Amino acid sequence: MKRWINSLQDNYGTPSIELVSGKGSYVKDAQGKLYLDFLAGIATNVLGHGHPAIVKAVTKQVSTLGHVSNFYAHPNVLQLAEKLQKFTGDKSARVFFCNSGAEANEAALKLSRRTGRTSVVATKESFHGRTMGALSLTGQPSKRNPFKPLLRGISHVTFGDSRAMKRKINKRTAMVIVEPIMGEAGVIVPPANYLQDVRRYCDENGALLVFDCVQTGMGRTGDWFGYEYSGVKPDVITLAKGLGGGLPLGAMIALGPASHLFKAGDHGSTFGGNPIATAAALAVISAIEKEKILIHVNEVSSYLFAELALVPGVTEVRGAGLLIGLTLDQGCAKELVKKSQELGLLINAPSESIIRIAPALNISLRDAKKFVTIFTAALAQVRHG
Repeated sequence: MKRWINSLQDNYGTPSIELVSGKGSYVKDAQGKLYLDFLAGIATNVLGHGHPAIVKAVTKQVSTLGHVSNFYAHPNVLQLAEKLQKFTGDKSARVFFCNSGAEANEAALKLSRRTGRTSVVATKESFHGRTMGALSLTGQPSKRNPFKPLLRGISHVTFGDSRAMKRKINKRTAMVIVEPIMGEAGVIVPPANYLQDVRRYCDENGALLVFDCVQTGMGRTGDWFGYEYSGVKPDVITLAKGLGGGLPLGAMIALGPASHLFKAGDHGSTFGGNPIATAAALAVISAIEKEKILIHVNEVSSYLFAELALVPGVTEVRGAGLLIGLTLDQGCAKELVKKSQELGLLINAPSESIIRIAPALNISLRDAKKFVTIFTAALAQVRHG
């Protein structure tokens, strides 16, 4: 990777492989080696690589209308906003489009300032992005500390601890931001009534409740956003990753009174909601609906949860849909990622004892079985040398 070292900044470190092509749930490196992709661009390529619907939609759009800026409307942005509004089940919902999850969370943070309040409550170990506002929300000291001072007035409490959340929210709180399931922290599912409790505390104090659905959204958990299991309706939803099916696209959706907080000129994004990215998003949604992928997600998920729980060395399987975290009985997760790559499998280790998998939502049961076989072999080799 000499060319990488000589031309790119070192913020990612040096990648171990160079990928040159992909089809479905497989990618190929520069040496021609195939890998089963069980990370999907970190929960982004929800239809895998080279899905015909996305290829067709993007090709048609780029030859028709490429970029218009937000001085003008175009059909795709209107249709996509209406689709997302429908998925919320609330006609009051209004959408702001941007390019990433960090930008969506920055927009939510900025929106909360329109309440006249400035205090924010987030959770420890959360991940909301790396731009300065989103980083201020992120509850991971290793990512935050080198860039202090960050925004003031942001407190972090333990995820899943309702009492801690209740103590921190007050009449000065502008917003509370939580992930329905924590992704970057290792796929952590909160207690059953946690989101309901947070909703109640926000209502009692007039604070906005923001659900960061960047990683859980767009069918990843078997639902459109990932918070539906709670029965709670937030004031703000942030989306990205799977929304564009591999193209950069994010969204901040505000509901109810929050949908009217932004006024003309308050916020913007040059590329947000551009014709090409929104064409891809519409193709993603159409494919999910036509191919009944949400049902498929739950079927494959049931298989993986059952099979992975039986793998020697796995002590816990958690998550929802195809966002799954595996806790190992040894601190060998990083080594397991390397061994899996050697055996033709791409996975991720958020920490030394946790593996995260997030394959394409249309992954076949056959490839899910192949994953279990390779993963089991890789873990056995790592545990026993």
